[in-house]
Amino acid sequence: MAGHSKFKNIMHRKGAQDKKRSSLFSKLSREITVAAKMGTPDPDMNPRLRAAVNAAKAQSMPKDNIQRAIDKASGGDTDNYEEIRYEGFGPGGVSLIVEALSDNRNRTATNVRTAMSKNGGNLGASGSVTHGFDRLGLISYPASAGDAEKIFEAALEAGAEDVESSEDGHEIWTAADALHEVASALEPVLGEPEGAKLAWRPQTMVTVDESDAQTLFKLIDILDDDDDVQTVWGNYEVPDEVMEKLG
Repeated sequence: MAGHSKFKNIMHRKGAQDKKRSSLFSKLSREITVAAKMGTPDPDMNPRLRAAVNAAKAQSMPKDNIQRAIDKASGGDTDNYEEIRYEGFGPGGVSLIVEALSDNRNRTATNVRTAMSKNGGNLGASGSVTHGFDRLGLISYPASAGDAEKIFEAALEAGAEDVESSEDGHEIWTAADALHEVASALEPVLGEPEGAKLAWRPQTMVTVDESDAQTLFKLIDILDDDDDVQTVWGNYEVPDEVMEKLG
């Protein structure tokens, strides 16, 4: 269990959190509705819903919006969202996993395939990429939650497998089936996390140059802008000097 790591944020580059707020709220609402529909509408009794609500709170989503998304699940008139995973390759041989919640599989597949093909990537078959990733739980805390030593000790005590701390915050990794147990053990010590979800962690990283990084970030931005796409995971690593050039 390493306390300090230079592991890059694999979900998105810095600044991607500045996505349009309405699009972000739409994605959060969809996850809340699906989580509430699959389990119970009580966050205390539904770990996935609790994680979705916490993620929405971390993005300052209004309580009314959160409650509406929960109520929608029991309304009976909600769309039937399907969880779909796409696998493919981006510029520079980067492996990408795209997770979506969609009420129209054909539309989502077309959008993802088009985004890939127009931005230096291509869609692969199921299983073509996931073998290079581990399915784990990921709990995120802001840097303000404490220093690296405090987070490391709390995570170790809670039963986490790994911790990565940087100036951007803390990422606590757990076994997939221990995610909610570890998250619950951390809350009394560190407070509510910014996020707690199942994640794809790459086994090896691919370093991309400036040209590939530019195209890759454009591809990820286009995928992020699609309402059906919830998360984009990748095994890319961009050197600091390249990030500075790209701004």
